[in-house]
Amino acid sequence: MTAGRTPRKFPAGTPAPVTAPAAAGGQPSPAERARTVAARPRAALHVLGSGTTPALAATTTADGRTFVVVPTSGPLPQALRDSPVGDLPARLTVTDRAPSALRQPIRALVEIAGWLAAVPAEDVPDGVLAFAEACPCDALFDVGLTATLLRLDVADVVLHESHAVDHVEPEDFVAAGPDPVTAAEADLLTAEWDALARLRGRVQAWAGRRDDVRLLGLDRFGVRFRVECPRGGYDVRVAFPEPLTGRAEFARAVRGLLTCALD
Repeated sequence: MTAGRTPRKFPAGTPAPVTAPAAAGGQPSPAERARTVAARPRAALHVLGSGTTPALAATTTADGRTFVVVPTSGPLPQALRDSPVGDLPARLTVTDRAPSALRQPIRALVEIAGWLAAVPAEDVPDGVLAFAEACPCDALFDVGLTATLLRLDVADVVLHESHAVDHVEPEDFVAAGPDPVTAAEADLLTAEWDALARLRGRVQAWAGRRDDVRLLGLDRFGVRFRVECPRGGYDVRVAFPEPLTGRAEFARAVRGLLTCALD
């Protein structure tokens, strides 16, 4: 298990520090984390000349395409039709939140900048299917009716996490895949809640009674906990001996952690 402490309080809206040296089992690369966050549905869209526009849903598909669903009646579809080049500079900000109630629930956010354009009518069915595979959501049922599917051609990716900023090359972002364990996090939390609660209890004993330990998240490298202290907090990663390759390995890996002593 690896841990880090910081004497400062978490700034409002900033993900708290995560420490997991490579020798302790590693952690996802910035490109993989960016792709994982980009698959989340919670997003805000800012378009040059139009300001912030409501995004009904957004995701990055398995093949690296970034899509946004917006209301057809809004100003953005018309602005795209009026654009002499058919696209507009835009920035999509996707937020990743922890599954537990925390002082600072934002784990990370990724900013994806590029050129936004309407998806051609003949490509919409394929785009909707790819979107649904990456992130099923009700907004997709409205595409072609009250909603419009847009595509963001990626030019710049910035990941904000752990009080750090990572610039990810667009090619690396497209080539990376989302973490399969984080993608299945909600289901795994339900299926393995008892085992994770026992693991949290082990971390609580290690941290001490004065600090509050809560689950921060799951990924293929381990289980992360947030330790909240009176003066701030720090994060702990309980690392798997080897990175997992899929969600099917998670249950056995967590039970393996419970058989080990925490250092």
